[in-house]
Amino acid sequence: MGEIQQIDRPEPRDLGPAATALAEACAADAAARDRDDSFVADNYEHARTAGLLDAGVPAEFGGGGADIRALCDMLRRVAHGCSSTALALSMHTHQVAFPAWRWHNQPQTRDKTEPLLGRIVSEKLVLLSSGGGDWIGGSGKAEPVEGGYRVTARKVFVSGAPAGDLLMTSAVSPEDGGTVIHFPCPMTDPAVSILDTWHTLGMRGTGSHDVMLDGLFVPEAKVAVKRPAGQWHPVFFILATVAFPLIYAVYLGVAERARDISVGLAAARTPSPLLRDRAGRMETALTAARLAHAHMIAAAERNAPSADTVNQVMTGRHLVEENAIRTVELAMELAGGAGFYRKAELERLFRDVQAARYHPLQKETQSAFAGAIALGHPTDAIY
Repeated sequence: MGEIQQIDRPEPRDLGPAATALAEACAADAAARDRDDSFVADNYEHARTAGLLDAGVPAEFGGGGADIRALCDMLRRVAHGCSSTALALSMHTHQVAFPAWRWHNQPQTRDKTEPLLGRIVSEKLVLLSSGGGDWIGGSGKAEPVEGGYRVTARKVFVSGAPAGDLLMTSAVSPEDGGTVIHFPCPMTDPAVSILDTWHTLGMRGTGSHDVMLDGLFVPEAKVAVKRPAGQWHPVFFILATVAFPLIYAVYLGVAERARDISVGLAAARTPSPLLRDRAGRMETALTAARLAHAHMIAAAERNAPSADTVNQVMTGRHLVEENAIRTVELAMELAGGAGFYRKAELERLFRDVQAARYHPLQKETQSAFAGAIALGHPTDAIY
């Protein structure tokens, strides 16, 4: 580790201008994508050419070298233009940040992380996640066969599915009473198909369709991790700590955009105590969301994934959810009747921010996890 620390590393890219430019570009068709339930495909091309797809790859590989804080800022900015683009991009970004974290902090994993990180840069790969649908329990059947596994599974909430190259997913093998295997799934494999299922209240442009794996062969050599089913594992301590600040940066960005729109609309109204009260409560909720998100980033920056850091991240996640949603609600009240029209954008943001409710750990589970930590109870099976 001493030799690695002495290397003069390239400076990380400044992602701010590219993220802002993407936000401005994708804002132009955000309403149309929402109206048509159509995937934000063009925005992936913008992200690719702007260097945002490999922003989280270490600079040693030719990537952006961005840390968690910079990636959160990138996604928050993109959300100002299009919630769906930002959320879909966050799912790719956290799947890049995960092997990047392991490359930096677990040199013993480099035989597995280096090939993937190199390909993300050279091939501009788009990674997909089935994490929210699988989570700790896993899903799907992995049947042991000669040389590997035969996997049959239906993966839900695969954001960015139409643009994806590799689905980072898992399935459950009967070995040892239930073993979850994690593996990359090429989206071009004949056993893989995308089902047209994503017709939803909000975040309509994310293309989060179901993906069907119908007898996919997974060679043993392609299995990245094996873990017991139904309980937390060190790999998930890393993933949860790294991923959720990135995902919830999107919802913070949605809340910020709603705040700015509502202030602009309220400026045209007659000043009154009611306007000031609504604006003040909205600002307070937004500040709470920002503080909670900063708490998530701080936990991730400790670089010590554990049940404790998961607890800190998920506590922040709960508070960002509540206060981002509340910010958008108050933005609609502040805007008054003008905010009820689709052209004002607030109704779309109101629908999009509701998705903050559905990622792990949902608030009841998060409370149980936090309570167990406080009381010294086991958390292994709380997810």
